[in-house]
Amino acid sequence: MVATDSSDRSSKRRKTEGSDKGGGGGGGRGEGGEDGSGQSRGRKGVCEHGRQRSRCKECGGGSICEHGRRRSRCKECGGGSICEHGRVRSGCKGCGGRSICEHGRVRWRCKGCGGRSICEHGRQRSGCKECGGSGICDHGRQRSRCKGCGGSSICEHGRVRSRCKECGGSSVCEHGRQRSGCKECGGSSICEHGRVRSRCKGCGGGSICEHGRQRSRCKECGGRSICEHGRQRSGCKGCGGSSICEHGRRRSRCKGCGGSSICEHGRVRSGCKECGGGSICEHGRRRSQCKGCGGSSICEHGRVRSGCKGCGGSSICEHGRVRSGCKGCGGRSICEHGRRRSGCKGCR
Repeated sequence: MVATDSSDRSSKRRKTEGSDKGGGGGGGRGEGGEDGSGQSRGRKGVCEHGRQRSRCKECGGGSICEHGRRRSRCKECGGGSICEHGRVRSGCKGCGGRSICEHGRVRWRCKGCGGRSICEHGRQRSGCKECGGSGICDHGRQRSRCKGCGGSSICEHGRVRSRCKECGGSSVCEHGRQRSGCKECGGSSICEHGRVRSRCKGCGGGSICEHGRQRSRCKECGGRSICEHGRQRSGCKGCGGSSICEHGRRRSRCKGCGGSSICEHGRVRSGCKECGGGSICEHGRRRSQCKGCGGSSICEHGRVRSGCKGCGGSSICEHGRVRSGCKGCGGRSICEHGRRRSGCKGCR
């Protein structure tokens, strides 16, 4: 019994010594097996782009269909992973997909479930600037949606492709709106109050700050949309905001630019009575400025808050006048002759 054990140990030593002292051929095989074949086994199926070869578009992977998508997830190809609702089955709420958590979200993106994609700042890790997310470009934007980087989601019109009407974006509904935010379509982002859920005070929307405003647009919160001049950055002339046209007006509300908010009567559509604008109340006035409707712009003195001296309205200048009509402030309603532009004969 002892002799058998000792002979087994000696044979193992001889095998070990033989492998260590092997010649060029043996050494080559050992080295190849350890560094070469071992590495190839570890990276089996991985292409030069660092992806699974079968799933790589550049390599023409077998799993990629003619539409440039994963065949199993392609609607046009009738992929096996596409459910009856036209979504990937595992991520479909209607089908009770396994990736959907108890909160009705994709599990790994859910804060409540502590999803693995959520960083310490409560954001998607790949899209978090503080974490240096892989999806953030050097311009500080989502790489796929950055015009400067030529993002893959940017269409020929300079918009996010899925949201572009001209491209027939998948997110655009039959009413020409974003499907998720369309009331007529019963969009998923619309709450029971008929507002965008994240922006609804009644629902305690995530975008509402402690001051009851949109967090990104709140000066007290230092919202990211507020510029150094204390205005909405996109609408600030001093900052050259993206919403300001060549005429110095809001592009969407500029007649010269044919703004999308201008109706056939030459007015802002939401404030046009003939068009039945959404801002017009049953009394034929601006809803926010209507006393009968209890408009949000009406102060405790029964005046429009911005023009109320008692409330220190934003339209009241230091001289106690409406700023646009004040000569001392150089109001925009005052012409070069020092008169009201609308009533000046010299300006006609």
